[in-house]
Amino acid sequence: MKKKILIIIALILLFNTYSFADADLSLVGEGVVMVEFDSGTVLHQKNMNTKLYPASTTKIMTAILAIEHGKMDEIVTIDSDVIDLTDGSHIALDYDEQMSVRDLLNALMVASANDAAAALAKHVSGSVDDFVDLMNQKAQELGATNTNFTNPSGLHDDNHYTTAYDLSLIARYAMANETFRELASKSTHTIDVTNKKDEPRYLYSTNQFFYGSMKIDINGQRIPIKYDGVVCGKTGYTSQARNCLVTMAERNGMKLLTVVLKSENPDVYADTHKLLNYGFNNFDYVAVGHANEFIDNLEIENGQHPYVSVVLEDNVNTILSSGSLDKIQRKISFNEDLSAPISKGDVVGRVDYYLDETLVGSANIVSTMDVAEQAPPKLHQVLISKWYILVFIALIVLRTYNIYSKAKRRRKRRSSNLYGYH
Repeated sequence: MKKKILIIIALILLFNTYSFADADLSLVGEGVVMVEFDSGTVLHQKNMNTKLYPASTTKIMTAILAIEHGKMDEIVTIDSDVIDLTDGSHIALDYDEQMSVRDLLNALMVASANDAAAALAKHVSGSVDDFVDLMNQKAQELGATNTNFTNPSGLHDDNHYTTAYDLSLIARYAMANETFRELASKSTHTIDVTNKKDEPRYLYSTNQFFYGSMKIDINGQRIPIKYDGVVCGKTGYTSQARNCLVTMAERNGMKLLTVVLKSENPDVYADTHKLLNYGFNNFDYVAVGHANEFIDNLEIENGQHPYVSVVLEDNVNTILSSGSLDKIQRKISFNEDLSAPISKGDVVGRVDYYLDETLVGSANIVSTMDVAEQAPPKLHQVLISKWYILVFIALIVLRTYNIYSKAKRRRKRRSSNLYGYH
């Protein structure tokens, strides 16, 4: 039997429709968002859809495209276009210098090198302009519809912009990639000698979350800038964009992603501290449903088994404000007219989980076994199963015969009397 699928639901939602009341965190950044990493649920925001300049956080998109479209051990030869297009931060790439994609990616993410961005763009797409087209195409695919890139590095251009929310979509996508996370988590990297450089290049991260000993003010307290639980991130700065910072942190199994645009230094780190503290202290990432959790025994029409046990197909995890787990309500719905044959794993319904009448999670309900269709019964089986009908018919036939026999005897007697037979 073809699978009867009522609705196909993504277990983990790209954007959770449940909204949380925003606290006043006194943030300096003009465009801010914090999302729970796995679900994308927005936990706090400030002007998250306002178009702002991303500066070098642009390199998040550049890096993930280079990872997806290139190979780490491929060798890139630097041409004059790369040198001529470079302004701002760089690692002094030289004409005809040869370097691996891996080292260029490290230069891009650790040292925020603009010449590495241009080199990777040309390597992937043949030209920087074609790579920019690829960047914008990918942004649209990810739902970053308020974003437009004009270069792979983030150098200022009035038409090069994004929003805090759009950048969170791009960063979530990139940070789901293990190679990207590794690159975005490094504080140092060494590029060995090349055909043009006879000394190694020692690169150091611009992200003070990895090593910063400077102290910042958080609600009147002076604390170290380094934040426990930071996994990876990317900084950015231009005079127009000001300080920008994208950060992913994890504590107690919950991952948070923050984007801060157009802040100041060190306020951009203080803003991120406040966001992460608020997120980890006030929200929980909890399981409201578990894979293989028993739901019910369903009656199956025309099956060799009259019932089938059904369970949740997957885990259902969601982000909740602390203490609200007991407010979750569950709504179960099944497909209509369930009949055999049914295969193990067939979708027979779904479970929706609600908080304050808002959907916060869903999962399919599936069969735990195969249920074959009952074979049509043979004639003798039908006759045996309908014995009471046969008995009834026999009784009718016997009664009819008796009535006929009695009537025949009466006619014979009347005939004998008529002709004088005694």
